[in-house]
Amino acid sequence: MGGISGFSEAAEASRHLWAVGRLLSAVIATLLLALVACRSPGPAWKEAELATLRSLWIGSLPPLAADPSNRFGDNPQAAVFGQFLFYDIRFSLKGDIACHFCHRPEIGFQDGLPLAQGPQTTTNRRTPSVVGAAYNTWYFWDGRADSLWAQALGPLENPIEQGGDRTYYAHLVSQFYRDEYESLFGPLPDLSDSGRFPRHAGPLAADPSARAAWETMAPADQEVINQVFANLGKAIAAYERLLRPGISRFDQYAQAVLRGDEAGAGDWFTDDEVAGLRLFIGRAGCLQCHPGPLLTDHSFHNTGTPAAVGLPVDDGRATGAASFLADPFNCRGPYSDASPGDCGHLDQVGPGSAALAGRFKTPSLRNVARRAPYMHAGQLPTLEAVLAHYNSAPAAPVGQSEVRPLNLTSQEIAQLVAFLRTLDSPVAAESQWLSPPVFTNWSGAGMGGD
Repeated sequence: MGGISGFSEAAEASRHLWAVGRLLSAVIATLLLALVACRSPGPAWKEAELATLRSLWIGSLPPLAADPSNRFGDNPQAAVFGQFLFYDIRFSLKGDIACHFCHRPEIGFQDGLPLAQGPQTTTNRRTPSVVGAAYNTWYFWDGRADSLWAQALGPLENPIEQGGDRTYYAHLVSQFYRDEYESLFGPLPDLSDSGRFPRHAGPLAADPSARAAWETMAPADQEVINQVFANLGKAIAAYERLLRPGISRFDQYAQAVLRGDEAGAGDWFTDDEVAGLRLFIGRAGCLQCHPGPLLTDHSFHNTGTPAAVGLPVDDGRATGAASFLADPFNCRGPYSDASPGDCGHLDQVGPGSAALAGRFKTPSLRNVARRAPYMHAGQLPTLEAVLAHYNSAPAAPVGQSEVRPLNLTSQEIAQLVAFLRTLDSPVAAESQWLSPPVFTNWSGAGMGGD
């Protein structure tokens, strides 16, 4: 009986182990199914959706076209010169600010502030990133410049930014960059006659005496100075043209989907990010303003953005269009390298009107999660706030808003935000362009944002 009893005990133990094994197998199987479900690609992408994904993928970004108004735009020597100008704080009235103060390379060539900060005060708009800006047609939030080089000239003269004037910059070039300038643009004029070329003179100078000095200059001498000034912008643009957006996690996901690798696509996106992408290209209507690989239509829209607290109502493109047409540095101006046939975009611009009021340039959504706060004056602090604004579609403070309520749920807003965060990417440029150059002819105090 003892043998039988021992056998029964062993059999019972065996049955117990078998039951435990079955339970463990069931648990493992459940976990595996849950894991597969988490990585499930969801509904297959339709052909039309695949075409949209391909259009948004960074791989569909065409080669950067030459700027006909800047024949130095793709000149490597001009890019080197432009990089020095971008970081040289001497190119400001008080020697305390340069382009990189608002376009900081360590945070994606923008400044992360609601409003751009000058040496002593703030502007009334926020700083866009220059990464990928070479693909734009219009510059500034109101489109008052039509080239990267013309845009670069604006802060140089703006009294609350770099604040200098045209003859001052020409004298600085003569003093510090004569060889670099002349190797690109030809001989500098002889500026030694202070009667003809005052140290400070310019049509937009903050100092009334500098504006008066400009008015006393001979028109031929004004043209000479204007050409030097324009060439500075063209060199800075040659540098900025090298700063392009890199590959984001979205691009990795899209590439996997487009090659039919659904399992691989699951390595890049969560279910919420996929759901957010589907909303982005579908019911949320984001593609109306944010199509293409740079996720912008390069146009102007009134989205009912609230006015910035403490600032006058900004009418945007209505003012920008009028300013642009009067700008001597536009594509058809005397300092452009373009032929008349290269400037067809000018024919689409009429004087500022009420119909343009409240319209602002559509920014790229590349690296959007890193560019808070949002809108033209930093009125909205987070991506969630931006989507809540579009979801409710309030009336515009000026002009007519184009936005209609989206009727998204809080979960759908969270999914859209999750997708937008996948658009972060590094700058696609060689490392030498991502930090200040070495200044060998000067101590460089203040370089690099110190």
